[in-house]
Amino acid sequence: MGLSQEDSTARWQHLDHIRKTKGPFNPPDDEDEEAPEMLDTLGKSTILVIGAGGLGCEILKNLALSGFKNIHVIDMDTIDISNLNRQFLFRKADVGKSKAECAAAFVERRVQGVKITPHNCRIQDFDEDFYMQFQMVVCGLDSIEARRWMNATLVNMVDDDNPDSLKPMIDGGTEGFKGQTRVVFPTMTPCIECQLDLYAPRAAVPLCTLATIPRQPEHCIEWAHIIAWDQEKPFPSLDKDDPEHITWLYQKALSRAEEFKISGVTYSLTQGVVKNIIPAIASTNAIIAASCCNEALKIATTAAPALGFEDNYMSYHGDEAIYTNTFKYEKKEDCAVCGSLSKPLEVDPRWTLQELIDSLATNASAQLKKPSVRTESKTLYMRFPQSLEEQTRPNLDKTLREGLGLVEKQEIAVTDPAFPALSFKFFLRFT
Repeated sequence: MGLSQEDSTARWQHLDHIRKTKGPFNPPDDEDEEAPEMLDTLGKSTILVIGAGGLGCEILKNLALSGFKNIHVIDMDTIDISNLNRQFLFRKADVGKSKAECAAAFVERRVQGVKITPHNCRIQDFDEDFYMQFQMVVCGLDSIEARRWMNATLVNMVDDDNPDSLKPMIDGGTEGFKGQTRVVFPTMTPCIECQLDLYAPRAAVPLCTLATIPRQPEHCIEWAHIIAWDQEKPFPSLDKDDPEHITWLYQKALSRAEEFKISGVTYSLTQGVVKNIIPAIASTNAIIAASCCNEALKIATTAAPALGFEDNYMSYHGDEAIYTNTFKYEKKEDCAVCGSLSKPLEVDPRWTLQELIDSLATNASAQLKKPSVRTESKTLYMRFPQSLEEQTRPNLDKTLREGLGLVEKQEIAVTDPAFPALSFKFFLRFT
């Protein structure tokens, strides 16, 4: 049974008070300061939440309780037993089910009048027409690659002749007792790619270490993940959300750890290493999600100035007491997404092309895992299609200066299948 008009008015009285109060950022309507259309902006807004995990559950709850009535949520994952300690929209009976669908159903039951449409898929499964329907996007992701893809898509959507094509992006992230919130107005303020160097690339463990002298439990797990799985192929393909697959990796890693007298291999750690799970604390998620939804409310109602144009980045530190810092992160002219200039790329001219390609994975300003490289005049290495890969493969063993004839300040273009719409431009700086 729905809420009566009186109950509904009482539910939103505190929110309406904020929006009705006269101030420099929310001037009242000239004819009627309580005009219904002025107070119904949240009800008419369609907002997209990406991620229904630790942050996403908090964000969905907060948005629904802030007056947003039409919400979509995208998440490709299913619920695991380890999620239940902090992802409060799920119960034990939900294990194995879609996160997006369970989260949407839970919030709809608790907050009458809100409609949440779940999408159990990848963000890459939708085109720009799908994202054009939303007024803003709120991200609660644990993947840098997904953030970068979404950021690039929203920047590419902007049409100067269509103001509605600009979709603000609110991005939240947590790791343990730390977190951050930032707001991106595509093409107008610094984007995610401008700030990529804030994320340290995941350190790669040499295969020789994994294969011969593991020293840490993580090395044993990576050995099972990369080497043992490829050798034995127990299943046609690895599903990181399948308990049976994770159990196989755990048992292999445990056997190897016992062989080298290494302790610490557990099922939970195996799952964390294989899925690259970032440590999460419920209270940190709650704080950052509240900050994200606070920004969404300010953007939708103009009740107060949002992050974005001046200060655009809020960092939170809860490891030593509680501390927040808000500052302005500058837009970069050599940003691959919203800039126009090439980035400098320091290389040794004696490197082979393979070494240059490997360096792009650990370079903080690139972080590209499967790059293809070309110059203005020729293709140096192309991963796809297979015929072109075979044709350019011999270049991998050639040195940059002597073998390939590359020179100081020469511009190269790099592409990666993870970001099909982007071409990263670099100019070589020999060391």
